[in-house]
Amino acid sequence: MNNHFTDIIQLIKSSRIKAIKAVNSELINLYWNIGEYISNKIEKSEWGDSVVTELAIFIQTSEPEIKGFSDKNIWRMKQFYETYKDHPKLAPLVREISWTNNLLIFSRCKTIEEKEFYLKQTELEKYSKRELDRQISASLFERTMIGKIKLAPLVRESNHDLNNTFKDSYVFEFLNLPEPHSESDLQRGLLRQMKNFILELGKDFLFVAEEYKIQVGNSDFYVDILFYHRSLQCLIAFELKADKFKPEHLGQLNFYLEALDRDVKKSNENPSIGVLLCKDKDSEIVEYALSRSLSPTMVSEYKTKLPDKKVLQQKLHELFDNDTGEK
Repeated sequence: MNNHFTDIIQLIKSSRIKAIKAVNSELINLYWNIGEYISNKIEKSEWGDSVVTELAIFIQTSEPEIKGFSDKNIWRMKQFYETYKDHPKLAPLVREISWTNNLLIFSRCKTIEEKEFYLKQTELEKYSKRELDRQISASLFERTMIGKIKLAPLVRESNHDLNNTFKDSYVFEFLNLPEPHSESDLQRGLLRQMKNFILELGKDFLFVAEEYKIQVGNSDFYVDILFYHRSLQCLIAFELKADKFKPEHLGQLNFYLEALDRDVKKSNENPSIGVLLCKDKDSEIVEYALSRSLSPTMVSEYKTKLPDKKVLQQKLHELFDNDTGEK
């Protein structure tokens, strides 16, 4: 009987989620329509800028119970409409996320490509306002685009989901690590801040264990941090290095992946993936080291401070120009 009751609870929860989404979508429609109306009136010189202030006062006076229509917010509706009116494919996306998150994206993101990226990420990862704000500050867009260009050929050509899952660099400013710090400091910090760690990785990552023991022959070995990825349906082994990347690091990680696939992976799961997190790396050395690797392995940097967004934007432009020039 309890199973039937649980089914009813799930129906209620599902219906509530749909209702909330429908209300949000209708609210965004309303703001879009108001923005369109005002934009057209001003464009045709039928209204001046002062009319928006007069409108806000009129709404407040005649319908005081209606909230959210200050002159500042009405101007945002106009800006919102004008930002996306020439990009019809983004219209469904803006209706999938909250007005607060929409405000963050169209006010902080410069290009339409960046806006589209964060619209999709916010819906996919269900970002709160705080989480979205942090990802924009941490230059997630630039780091993801750079990572796609710089991914090892094996990964870049093999699986679209892999391209969208892993980054060339991760930002762990929330750890407040001292300089210098050890691998143990890094590991302890990440475990203490697991919620923020998973937010930086992506919410499909499920924590399995720290120092995960694998036995080969008569010897025990330990994977620093082990995750399971729901979408990829595989184990993800993270190895931490508090110094610069060295080619020999890959041998250890590939050994762990082989052991996981032979002794831990279930028959319905995909081959395990390894991520080597280093304090620093030389991209050319990484490219050479990965060129003959048959394992799905990535080498990523981690940063303990928020990156300079302007520097990353310039770096992205340079990499993109070089990448398209070689084709």
